[in-house]
Amino acid sequence: MTTSFHNPPAAPPPAAAYSQVADIDLGTHRLLVLSGQAALDEHGTVAGGDDLTAQTRFTFDAIAAILADRGAGFADVVNLRSYLTDMDRLAEYGAARLPYLGQARPTSTTVEVSRLFRPGLLLEVDVTAVVPGTA
Repeated sequence: MTTSFHNPPAAPPPAAAYSQVADIDLGTHRLLVLSGQAALDEHGTVAGGDDLTAQTRFTFDAIAAILADRGAGFADVVNLRSYLTDMDRLAEYGAARLPYLGQARPTSTTVEVSRLFRPGLLLEVDVTAVVPGTA
Protein backbone atom coordinates (compact mmCIF):
# COMPACT_ATOMS: atom_id res chain seq x y z
CA MET A 1 0.00 0.00 0.00
CA THR A 2 1.35 3.41 -0.95
CA THR A 3 0.08 6.89 -0.22
CA SER A 4 0.75 10.03 -2.23
CA PHE A 5 -0.34 13.58 -1.49
CA HIS A 6 -1.45 16.14 -4.07
CA ASN A 7 -2.47 19.77 -4.51
CA PRO A 8 -4.13 19.89 -7.94
CA PRO A 9 -3.50 23.16 -9.80
CA ALA A 10 -7.18 23.39 -10.88
CA ALA A 11 -8.34 23.71 -7.25
CA PRO A 12 -7.72 26.61 -4.87
CA PRO A 13 -4.44 26.13 -3.00
CA PRO A 14 -4.55 24.86 0.59
CA ALA A 15 -5.03 27.57 3.21
CA ALA A 16 -2.07 26.26 5.27
CA ALA A 17 0.64 23.58 5.22
CA TYR A 18 -1.39 20.52 4.18
CA SER A 19 -2.38 18.63 1.04
CA GLN A 20 -5.76 18.77 -0.64
CA VAL A 21 -5.93 15.02 -1.22
CA ALA A 22 -4.33 11.79 -0.08
CA ASP A 23 -4.38 9.08 -2.77
CA ILE A 24 -4.01 5.65 -1.16
CA ASP A 25 -3.26 2.73 -3.48
CA LEU A 26 -5.12 -0.35 -2.23
CA GLY A 27 -4.14 -2.59 -5.13
CA THR A 28 -7.23 -2.94 -7.32
CA HIS A 29 -8.71 0.34 -6.02
CA ARG A 30 -7.60 3.71 -4.68
CA LEU A 31 -8.97 5.53 -1.67
CA LEU A 32 -9.11 9.32 -2.03
CA VAL A 33 -9.34 11.32 1.18
CA LEU A 34 -9.89 15.02 0.60
CA SER A 35 -9.12 17.76 3.07
CA GLY A 36 -12.02 19.93 4.11
CA GLN A 37 -12.97 22.34 1.34
CA ALA A 38 -14.46 25.77 1.89
CA ALA A 39 -15.28 28.80 -0.24
CA LEU A 40 -11.82 30.35 -0.26
CA ASP A 41 -10.41 31.63 -3.53
CA GLU A 42 -6.75 31.52 -4.57
CA HIS A 43 -6.08 34.66 -2.49
CA GLY A 44 -7.65 33.21 0.66
CA THR A 45 -10.70 35.46 0.35
CA VAL A 46 -14.14 34.11 1.23
CA ALA A 47 -16.11 33.63 -2.00
CA GLY A 48 -19.86 34.16 -2.02
CA GLY A 49 -20.26 36.40 1.02
CA ASP A 50 -23.25 35.42 3.16
CA ASP A 51 -24.79 33.47 0.26
CA LEU A 52 -24.76 29.80 1.31
CA THR A 53 -25.73 28.65 -2.18
CA ALA A 54 -22.77 30.52 -3.71
CA GLN A 55 -20.39 29.19 -1.06
CA THR A 56 -21.70 25.65 -1.60
CA ARG A 57 -21.20 25.88 -5.36
CA PHE A 58 -17.67 27.23 -4.94
CA THR A 59 -16.85 24.47 -2.47
CA PHE A 60 -18.29 21.69 -4.62
CA ASP A 61 -16.54 23.06 -7.72
CA ALA A 62 -13.25 22.79 -5.79
CA ILE A 63 -14.12 19.23 -4.73
CA ALA A 64 -14.95 18.38 -8.36
CA ALA A 65 -11.57 19.74 -9.53
CA ILE A 66 -9.66 17.73 -6.92
CA LEU A 67 -11.57 14.54 -7.75
CA ALA A 68 -11.10 15.06 -11.50
CA ASP A 69 -7.35 15.50 -11.02
CA ARG A 70 -7.26 11.98 -9.53
CA GLY A 71 -9.51 10.49 -12.24
CA ALA A 72 -12.65 10.52 -10.10
CA GLY A 73 -16.02 12.23 -9.88
CA PHE A 74 -18.94 12.54 -7.52
CA ALA A 75 -20.16 9.08 -8.54
CA ASP A 76 -17.03 7.73 -6.79
CA VAL A 77 -17.71 9.54 -3.50
CA VAL A 78 -18.63 7.18 -0.66
CA ASN A 79 -18.88 9.72 2.18
CA LEU A 80 -19.50 13.44 2.63
CA ARG A 81 -18.93 15.26 5.90
CA SER A 82 -20.41 18.74 6.07
CA TYR A 83 -19.95 21.40 8.72
CA LEU A 84 -22.50 24.24 8.67
CA THR A 85 -22.48 27.33 10.85
CA ASP A 86 -26.29 27.50 10.76
CA MET A 87 -28.32 24.28 10.63
CA ASP A 88 -31.44 26.34 9.88
CA ARG A 89 -29.97 26.67 6.36
CA LEU A 90 -29.70 22.91 5.83
CA ALA A 91 -32.37 22.81 3.11
CA GLU A 92 -30.58 25.58 1.19
CA TYR A 93 -27.32 23.66 1.42
CA GLY A 94 -28.98 20.41 0.36
CA ALA A 95 -30.56 22.04 -2.70
CA ALA A 96 -27.23 23.58 -3.75
CA ARG A 97 -25.23 20.34 -3.47
CA LEU A 98 -27.82 18.06 -5.13
CA PRO A 99 -26.89 18.92 -8.76
CA TYR A 100 -23.29 17.86 -8.07
CA LEU A 101 -24.29 14.48 -6.72
CA GLY A 102 -26.63 13.53 -9.56
CA GLN A 103 -27.84 10.00 -8.85
CA ALA A 104 -25.02 9.32 -6.35
CA ARG A 105 -26.19 8.85 -2.77
CA PRO A 106 -23.03 8.57 -0.64
CA THR A 107 -23.18 8.28 3.11
CA SER A 108 -23.38 11.70 4.69
CA THR A 109 -22.92 13.44 8.01
CA THR A 110 -23.85 17.08 8.58
CA VAL A 111 -23.22 18.92 11.82
CA GLU A 112 -23.55 22.49 13.02
CA VAL A 113 -20.42 24.20 14.28
CA SER A 114 -20.15 27.53 16.07
CA ARG A 115 -17.56 28.80 13.60
CA LEU A 116 -15.05 27.74 10.98
CA PHE A 117 -11.37 28.60 10.52
CA ARG A 118 -12.01 31.88 8.64
CA PRO A 119 -14.63 34.51 9.51
CA GLY A 120 -17.41 34.55 6.95
CA LEU A 121 -17.22 30.89 5.98
CA LEU A 122 -20.62 29.21 6.21
CA LEU A 123 -19.60 25.62 5.47
CA GLU A 124 -16.74 23.19 5.07
CA VAL A 125 -17.03 19.82 3.33
CA ASP A 126 -14.67 16.87 3.14
CA VAL A 127 -15.18 13.74 1.09
CA THR A 128 -13.86 10.23 0.74
CA ALA A 129 -13.97 8.45 -2.63
CA VAL A 130 -13.04 5.01 -3.94
CA VAL A 131 -11.89 4.57 -7.53
CA PRO A 132 -10.72 1.50 -9.45
CA GLY A 133 -7.14 1.08 -10.65
CA THR A 134 -3.98 3.07 -10.10
CA ALA A 135 -3.26 6.78 -10.53
